[in-house]
Amino acid sequence: MQNTQHKAGFVSIIGKPNAGKSTLMNQLVGERLSIITSKAQTTRHRIMGIITGDDFQIVYSDTPGILAPQYKLQESMMKFVNASLEDADMVILVTDLGEKYDEDLLGRLQFITSPIILLVNKVDLAKGSQAYDKVNYWKEVVPAAHYLEISALTGQGVEELIHTIKELLPLHPPYFPDGDLTDKPEKFFASEIIREKILQNYKQEIPYSTEVVISEFFKEEKIIRIRAEIYVERKSQKGILIGKGGSSLKKVGIEARKDMEAFFQKQVHLETFVKIAENWRREERSIKRFGY
Repeated sequence: MQNTQHKAGFVSIIGKPNAGKSTLMNQLVGERLSIITSKAQTTRHRIMGIITGDDFQIVYSDTPGILAPQYKLQESMMKFVNASLEDADMVILVTDLGEKYDEDLLGRLQFITSPIILLVNKVDLAKGSQAYDKVNYWKEVVPAAHYLEISALTGQGVEELIHTIKELLPLHPPYFPDGDLTDKPEKFFASEIIREKILQNYKQEIPYSTEVVISEFFKEEKIIRIRAEIYVERKSQKGILIGKGGSSLKKVGIEARKDMEAFFQKQVHLETFVKIAENWRREERSIKRFGY
């Protein structure tokens, strides 16, 4: 018999680059679904994380940081944000201690009729009344259902946030089968793990000019065999990515394989190849080819 009091809904997590959205997403779902680095624009896709209980289902969406697009890739990233807002039953707006009103970000919320929870994140770094003052600042400029202070990094305030989300969820049957954790295939997480290692190991434009495509993903009883193609925009970037005698690429491969084995709970054999796709971030055909 169907539970008539069952709650379910789509909860979109939005904010500016580096606000802490991916860290929060991983706290909320209890799984490392979104890659986290200190660099801005780490998240490029909309990534769903699904939490199912006896009488509720929360479908979180981690989204790219909101910015003014400068090329085709960023335009596609903002389309993922817009799509997540269109079907959102609730919006979590993640801000940090130093943030102020921004039209690119907040202009998207003026037509939202779903409840908005505004978070002041990184309160573990707050001094004196800084977090309290920032909450009061946002109360003056952004109408929201709730204003909460949290630290996505330490988990401070996350339980209160989860309680608030459950209260605001609409009555609805579950959208996904029990046991589903995400809408993304395993190949996606393999490519994201490699991209995370590139973000962590390289500076300047290299991480932003890179795209990872999993061309082969074979699961056997005791091992997963993965072939990854790493695309850059210029020949000079290819040389930097590979490094002297292949040392840099080898380091990325070792670190990625270790994280993949922890994620998939299985031995992983990983092969990586570097290719050039000139100016792929600015070309519509390349953007679509890479799944944007």
